[in-house]
Amino acid sequence: MYEQFFGLSEAPFTLTPNTHFFLKSETHRQGLETLLVALKNKEGFIKLTGEVGTGKTLLCRKLLNALDDGFVSAYVPNPCCSPETLYCLIADELGESSADSTSQNPQSFTQDRQVLALRHINTQLLEYAKKGKQVVLVIDEAQSMPAETIEALRLLTNLETESDKLLQIVLFGQPELDQLLSQERLRQLKQRITFQHHLQALGRPDIERYISHRMLLAGYTGQRLFDSDAVTVLCQASKGIPRLVNILCHKALMVAYGQGSQVVTKQHMKLAVNDTESIKAKRWWQSILPSAALVLLVQNTAMPAFLPMMEWML
Repeated sequence: MYEQFFGLSEAPFTLTPNTHFFLKSETHRQGLETLLVALKNKEGFIKLTGEVGTGKTLLCRKLLNALDDGFVSAYVPNPCCSPETLYCLIADELGESSADSTSQNPQSFTQDRQVLALRHINTQLLEYAKKGKQVVLVIDEAQSMPAETIEALRLLTNLETESDKLLQIVLFGQPELDQLLSQERLRQLKQRITFQHHLQALGRPDIERYISHRMLLAGYTGQRLFDSDAVTVLCQASKGIPRLVNILCHKALMVAYGQGSQVVTKQHMKLAVNDTESIKAKRWWQSILPSAALVLLVQNTAMPAFLPMMEWML
């Protein structure tokens, strides 16, 4: 919509986790380095957490792209499933199909399917180990896993040789993952997490770099596009969450384009904030105003005294 107006080759603030736009802010750099170091040291479980919109999925994809030929990766983006389904997904990711079962008994189908999947996983892990390959299982949205599925996941790390683990597991999840792992019955898995990192929100310097980085990669070559006051509003409204930064910058560019302005101002950013339901916050009197007005509307005698107050508030 506004790309040609601002001299851009593509939209700079899309919500799709595109590694092309990955910026190594301090917290994301530390997270990626922690994951890579832990994997090279052949640790069993590794955990990375962060609030909604902090860039976990983007970092997950960046990690998968950063693994060299010495690694074999399996990726599960939606682990909200039963243990047997998870085993089948992993078996398929490792190159084996567990869809067929030799049993004709419906009651034993699930059990046979799980046993077959585990057999395939173990076989593949041993084959990769013989080739000197490290197998990494990456699970996104890990906080959505049922407790029994997480426990089944732990059992996979028992597959090992006398000297090495056959499988390393990286868990990406929201802070609710920590609450899930705090359950007493999952304490064995929690003890096996040797490396972990929590993604922090971006500070103003990182947000400034984030905007410039994305604009540059999108083909922008002009002068500063977002003025200082606009960035101040952006920082306060987004609270440093990259996804919200993307949403607000995109909307602010649309407003500036609509007004024919070559600079995104404070007013443009405020309009973007007011148009974003997940960000804008009503003042206390705005939240009670509809119900208060309704009550006073019924009480006709109080209405004249209330009207001046409404005008002052609005």
